[in-house]
Amino acid sequence: MTIQPNPKNQGASDFFEKYGIRVLKSLRRIIRSVDIHSKKLNHEYNITAPQMICLYSLQKHGVMTQSDLAKDVDLGMSTVNGIIDRLEAKSWIRRERDAKDRRKVFLELTESGVMQANEAPALLQDQLSNALQALPELEQAAIALSLERIVELMGAGHLEASSNLIPTDKITEPASSQTGKNPTVIP
Repeated sequence: MTIQPNPKNQGASDFFEKYGIRVLKSLRRIIRSVDIHSKKLNHEYNITAPQMICLYSLQKHGVMTQSDLAKDVDLGMSTVNGIIDRLEAKSWIRRERDAKDRRKVFLELTESGVMQANEAPALLQDQLSNALQALPELEQAAIALSLERIVELMGAGHLEASSNLIPTDKITEPASSQTGKNPTVIP
């Protein structure tokens, strides 16, 4: 007796052989590349990617509350709290309680935190950042939409990510000098 292949399984097998394996290999290469770059960032600059993302956000927006920072970098409060503890231990940020509402804690970069944010490389590898910028806008949009669609197909839209994966040269100074009392949060 010969076993006949199930036509439904054959279609899935053809898909996997043609495209599925290519997608998985490409995703694995991307993950490895990001991991290697993150390790390099940590080794050479003594900072992790999530810490750098928080520094960039504070550099971009000026004084912020911890909850505003967590929203801006799209990370959970407990995750951000640990990051803030480590950044404060390195003297890259300072916490200041609001004089009127002691429950509110404002965060701001120190001078050494500003220097660290300015000296560290971009979170995206320069090669990727430059290559994407060189593409026509339509192709940039197609890549972004395709990656967003993969996230959707994987059911990974609920996972924490960061909205600040941008090169350092794209960060602007806060609109005004902040004293820590009335921060301006830019959405």
